[in-house]
Amino acid sequence: MDGSGGGGSRDGDGMLEAIWIKRAKRGKMDPAASATLLAGRGLVGNADQGRKRQVTIIEREAWEAMMAELEGDVPPSARRANLMVSGVRLAASRGRVLRVGACRLRVGGETRPCERMDEALPGLRETMKPDWRGGVFCEVLDDGEIRVGDPVGWEDGRPQAGPT
Repeated sequence: MDGSGGGGSRDGDGMLEAIWIKRAKRGKMDPAASATLLAGRGLVGNADQGRKRQVTIIEREAWEAMMAELEGDVPPSARRANLMVSGVRLAASRGRVLRVGACRLRVGGETRPCERMDEALPGLRETMKPDWRGGVFCEVLDDGEIRVGDPVGWEDGRPQAGPT
């Protein structure tokens, strides 16, 4: 499966599909239509601010592929990421800058899945391991407001090759 889904081209013509804010460590993920990013801190109101993982992001196409493989129907909020994007490949993107709306996020690396993923759906943790399907963590470079539906793309404009 190429994972291209209907959310835009693989050249970075993507979209912000969802925003979740975690108000407390291990707390529930609250959906939001918009959120404020603070440079060097993360999402306003999110429990994980100012650390290495200021914002976490998953791909809609990767999530849908994993649900199909596992014959599951778990909502993507179960991944506990802050943002879900479509039309942009996140695999092997360490150091690249992703533009979400008017804000820029620098990818620090892969968000490795933990045992909580198997609590959401048996086998999910292992299914997330290849090709960074568990998503990425980022440092926030710009203050600003982001909204579901905002455009998403790589700042350098290079496509991200490879299957989801």
